[in-house]
Amino acid sequence: MIVGGIDIGTLTCRLLVADITPEGHMHEINSDRRILRLGEGVDHERRLNDEAMKRVIDALGEWRTKLTRCQVDAIVLVATSAVRDATNRNEFLERVKRETGLSIEVLSGDEEARRTLLGLNCGLPSDIHECIGLDIGGGSTECIRMTSDGQPIMASLDIGVVRFTERYIHSDPPHDQEVRAAERLIKTHIQTLQEQLGDLDSVTLVGTAGTVTTLAAMAQQLLRYEPTRIHNYWLTLEKICELEHDLRSRTETERAQLPGLEAGREGVIVIGTIILRTFMETLNFTRCLVSDYGLREGILIDCMHKHRRDR
Repeated sequence: MIVGGIDIGTLTCRLLVADITPEGHMHEINSDRRILRLGEGVDHERRLNDEAMKRVIDALGEWRTKLTRCQVDAIVLVATSAVRDATNRNEFLERVKRETGLSIEVLSGDEEARRTLLGLNCGLPSDIHECIGLDIGGGSTECIRMTSDGQPIMASLDIGVVRFTERYIHSDPPHDQEVRAAERLIKTHIQTLQEQLGDLDSVTLVGTAGTVTTLAAMAQQLLRYEPTRIHNYWLTLEKICELEHDLRSRTETERAQLPGLEAGREGVIVIGTIILRTFMETLNFTRCLVSDYGLREGILIDCMHKHRRDR
């Protein structure tokens, strides 16, 4: 079954067209990703602004042409934190439908976590049975604990790289007091999960999405994005702290020159790194397994499952 999926995030929009076997194995046919900052200003204004909506709608129009050429059996579009938080989300959904013919499903935080879990499970090494999936997004962070009994624990936190950068970082490079203020609230959010997550002594931390994959690329000083070198790469807490120190000492312009840093992410990577580092320190993880699989893959697998049930 050939499925086309689009993940409309607060910072990044991602396209994936894949041929999926009944067992859930994927063969990528086409993919694209663009940093479009749909959630720009949403944390303060609670609205999607016109320029951000136009950027996304223009990209969706282009991707609609790609989907048609790929002769997909099904198409699924999902939107996450920025759209679900915006008071004018219906205006955006109607504009997308009118101008592109595409319909968008707005995911709740728990549903976003569930489909991220489906995607993560596609790419995990066979020897990992219990883990916590961490998806650091632009507007929210999803935390999913997979357990041996098959009953995942899922939570969505209002911590995101766009949300917290806009809220706390007003200097370039960031001032220490700005970083400390963001860090305190991030830690408070994470601490609310500790009792719910239970004993984590034998649990593997698996990180997905742009912050984590970018740090893996930076740790290896990759000149271009290489999924095979990023997927299942181990990021140590020591290396994350080293990268954070370097990033915090530079301006956005200087960060943009660093090998491995995706263009357009230089303004939010500091907060993303702080979220990951604080999560690991608070919950006593010394390393993080990087996954190139996540929500984008999960929405395709979920679409295939629904299609098979309907048939």
